[in-house]
Amino acid sequence: MREQGELEVQPQQDLSELKTITTIVYALQAVSFFIGITFIAAVILNYIKKDDVQGTWLASHFRWQIRTFWFGILWSIIGAIMLVVAVGYFILIANMIWIVYRIIKGWLRLSEGKEMYPNQP
Repeated sequence: MREQGELEVQPQQDLSELKTITTIVYALQAVSFFIGITFIAAVILNYIKKDDVQGTWLASHFRWQIRTFWFGILWSIIGAIMLVVAVGYFILIANMIWIVYRIIKGWLRLSEGKEMYPNQP
C-alpha cells in the first residue's frame, strides 16, 4: 500500500509514452496561437489520458495544462466582454502573455524531468 504523497512506480516505457503525450499537449497549446482549435484538442487529450498519469510526476503537468486551458478561456471571455469599454484589450493581451508563460514554464520543467508542483501531495 502506498503512503500519502508517494508516487506510484510506472514502467519506464509507459512514462516515456506519457511524457511524449504531455509534450504533444504543450505543442498543441503553443500552436493554438495560430490554429485556435488545437487549444481544445490539447485539453481533450489531457482529459482522455488523465487517469494514465495519476500517481506519476506527470500528473502535475496535466493539472497545469488543464488549468491553463480553463483560466485562459475564462479570461478570454472576460476580455471579450470588456472590449466594449476598451479595457478588454489589456485583459486579452495579459491573458495571452500568461498563457505563453505557462506553456514555456511547463515545457521547460517537463524537459528537465521535474514536476510542476514540487513538495505537494
